Amino acid sequence: MLKDLKVIELAGVLAGPAAGMFFAELGAEVIKIENSKTGGDITRKWKLPSEDFNKNTSAYFASVNYNKQHLFLNLHDNTDLQKLYAHIRTADVLISNWKKGDAEKLKVSYEIIKEINPQIIYAQITGYGDHSPRVAYDVVLQAETGWMFMNGTKESGPVKIPVAVIDLFAAHQLKEGILIALLNRTKTNKGAKVTVSLFDAAIASLANQASNFLMENYIPQRSGSLHPNIAPYGEIMHTKDGKQIILAVGTDKQFEVLCDLLQLHNLVEDVNYKTNLQRLMHRSNLAKMLQEKILMFNADDLLTIFQEKNIAAGLIRSMEELFQLDEAKELILEDEIGSRVRSAIFKIES
Repeated sequence: MLKDLKVIELAGVLAGPAAGMFFAELGAEVIKIENSKTGGDITRKWKLPSEDFNKNTSAYFASVNYNKQHLFLNLHDNTDLQKLYAHIRTADVLISNWKKGDAEKLKVSYEIIKEINPQIIYAQITGYGDHSPRVAYDVVLQAETGWMFMNGTKESGPVKIPVAVIDLFAAHQLKEGILIALLNRTKTNKGAKVTVSLFDAAIASLANQASNFLMENYIPQRSGSLHPNIAPYGEIMHTKDGKQIILAVGTDKQFEVLCDLLQLHNLVEDVNYKTNLQRLMHRSNLAKMLQEKILMFNADDLLTIFQEKNIAAGLIRSMEELFQLDEAKELILEDEIGSRVRSAIFKIES
């Protein structure tokens, strides 16, 4: 789909490389520039204890570096810098995530690059904006933008989300900015600078949690998987065969169907449970009654019944269970990276 597009990736860790991989998946030529003095992207060394420490790659690195070319350069060396410039002259997009001042020191700032190639789309991810010198990692942004404050339980305290979601939010937003800039270039024949900060991406992605606060001054409480606006939604239930499922009942009508399936007809007209607002106020007692009935069913049998009646519920799966599914296997893209196979999980079809 994008086979005629050339992307230079001057980015490391997760957010920038994830943005680069979106284009690689669609067939663009993506050249990842890595520091020859340090052995490349730092995530090559972010290995699990089970990984081979003699190999210059890791499972983490492979997650966002599918289908890229890898060029090791020392940008402090003028010969290598000129090699980079040669690629930039014929490139459509440059992706970077330098901290403040580094791009200028290495002579790869937007002001320099646009002189080399006025039509290039210069896409930059920062931690806190162009003017902040702060080093940023996803976990710090999760802490500073309310994500950790909301996540967890009363007992656990603040908890990090296990995936670097702020990095991925920023990557998607940068990708969208690049696509808009490329579209605009077809009309103006001019390049552009596109910037996204992790801080902005994190706040923009707070969605209903932000509007709950801004409109109602509601402070999210740590309630595990429970939804603050809907019940039963996020309740985890144990089944007869020792498995766990999660419920997502979004309307009063769905609740009526759920009660019918579980033989809890009395709840439909009960003033404590008839409406979503009342269910929110009495969700603990409701969960106990639902759990008592759900324990009579095996997970697969119950989920089949729910599916037939359009009740949203799902099995809580481990990674091993997930990747035994044919649907999940079909999303695995294979590529050899540093003699290792098995890479991205994302897949976009033309």
